[in-house]
Amino acid sequence: MSQPRHRSFIESVVNVVVGCMVALMAQIIIFPVFGIFIAMGEHLAISAVFTGVSIARSYVLRRCFNRWDGQWH
Repeated sequence: MSQPRHRSFIESVVNVVVGCMVALMAQIIIFPVFGIFIAMGEHLAISAVFTGVSIARSYVLRRCFNRWDGQWH
């Protein structure tokens, strides 16, 4: 049984939000270890950029796999 579209959307949003929070916390912890000290606004901007990249990557891969799946059936 496939997942309804609205559930897929909710899952995607939750995944992105959790991923963004994990990335932000990782930056806050890891950057100082490497001698990088930046303001919270900069942390948020960096997290936003990487979140956008992650969404684009996920979308492209999903479309590629959907295309490949269609070729095999």
